[in-house]
Amino acid sequence: MKLEKAVFPVAGMGTRFLPATKANPKEMLPIVDKPLIQYAVEEAVKAGITELIFVTSSSKRAIEDHFDTNFELESRLAEAGKNAILEEVKNILPPGVTVAYIRQSVPAGLGHAVLCAKPLVGDEPFAILLADDLINAKGDSCLKQMADVFHEQKSSVLAVERIDPAETNRYGVVDIEEEGSNIGLIKEIVEKPEPENAPSNLAVVGRYILTPAIFDLLEKTGPGKGGEIQLTDAIESLLSIEKVKTLEFEGARYDCGDKLGYLEATIAYALEHDDLAAGFKEIIKKYQ
Repeated sequence: MKLEKAVFPVAGMGTRFLPATKANPKEMLPIVDKPLIQYAVEEAVKAGITELIFVTSSSKRAIEDHFDTNFELESRLAEAGKNAILEEVKNILPPGVTVAYIRQSVPAGLGHAVLCAKPLVGDEPFAILLADDLINAKGDSCLKQMADVFHEQKSSVLAVERIDPAETNRYGVVDIEEEGSNIGLIKEIVEKPEPENAPSNLAVVGRYILTPAIFDLLEKTGPGKGGEIQLTDAIESLLSIEKVKTLEFEGARYDCGDKLGYLEATIAYALEHDDLAAGFKEIIKKYQ
């Protein structure tokens, strides 16, 4: 039950950020000085993940290039004596962490994207991180908090948070039996229910730890909401064969798949940046 692998579904088209994402993957949009996908990778590594699996499409080569070595850039930085930034560039991936890529040939939903990773995950538990959800945790990262629950409970774990009841049709929503101050046992999970049909206002956000049993269920899952294979539907089936827990994590989540959420994340991270915070505060004052 050791958790070593993480899947990053990054094949989406990023239509909400067009035209910015016409040629640039949405996961490469920067929050201050790092792209969204790098924050997600760093979170995974802090949780003990050593194998990163990216489910990509033909338009996502920039992600592969970002996590590859750029000898020309590194040589120029070394020649210029820019050692600090050189170290940052060289250590985007720490030693001992490997990367693999697999293509999602058709845009058939999150469940299909996860199923594409089956040959690389194999018969092991794995994490899923959606880079759109940027989570700033002051202590342990969100995935580290989840990994602790996974190893203790020996069951799948979903990250959840309370949302405005009017927004349930944007999320997978769960009904739980509370087992502690922030841990629950899922009784029901529904994909994007209308507010009047939602079992609660407790929404699943872009962090999952799942057992490999999910793959057989995904293979049997037909199209759901939006005509796509929904991961939520397969998790609903998983409930009948094993326990699935929830964790109300500690940390602030920013929905960077939404323009306002992305702008809020930029402000929040800039205000915490060692080199930029003071100057950025002065800029903000100009617009108050």
